[in-house]
Amino acid sequence: MAVKIRLQRHGAKHNPTYRLVAAESTKPRDGRFIEILGLYHPKARGSQKEIEIKLERVDYWINVGAQTTETARSLIKKTRRAISSDNSQKFSAGLELIKSTI
Repeated sequence: MAVKIRLQRHGAKHNPTYRLVAAESTKPRDGRFIEILGLYHPKARGSQKEIEIKLERVDYWINVGAQTTETARSLIKKTRRAISSDNSQKFSAGLELIKSTI
């Protein structure tokens, strides 16, 4: 069984939303899947997040041998960069707070 991490299209015409799923490579794009790993809203509005991915589960599937499609790989990479920049901003804000109290 070859597992792929790929996108499934949902939503209305001209307003797509996608699920990031782990699915067998032989199944159709919008067919049966093993697990939902995240959501992608390319036309996010208001307080809606554009990308929501469970990175722990993605890492699990990659370690088990799942292959990612090119688009899924770029979304995962974008999420990892966003998380690391948030963490570095929190770290630098904490350092500034410590320096100001000393």
